[in-house]
Amino acid sequence: MLEFIETPPGVFHWLVVSTILFSIGIYGVLTRRNAVGILMAVELLLNSGALNFVVFTKYVAPGAVDGQIMAIFIIAVAAAEVVAGMAIFVTLAKSRKTVDVTRMDMMKN
Repeated sequence: MLEFIETPPGVFHWLVVSTILFSIGIYGVLTRRNAVGILMAVELLLNSGALNFVVFTKYVAPGAVDGQIMAIFIIAVAAAEVVAGMAIFVTLAKSRKTVDVTRMDMMKN
């Protein structure tokens, strides 16, 4: 029977996860037609950046908390972005009766 040695993931593994999250987010932003889907994809992009801050702080300066503080700021900005974005999309959905972003290309009613 094979026994696997459990080693904690290194910086390369975390950067691969972050890159995958970022790639999924970019794909979502570029392909989604629904406004809510685009906001979720932007959240993935921001979470990928927050993960990078935490990983680099852990491996470059293990005693520092700079990356964690930046991650908290990113989470706060993401929450504000969702609130502002949803307010805009709800207003547009009321006036245009759709959340399809391809049909929201004009500033007039």
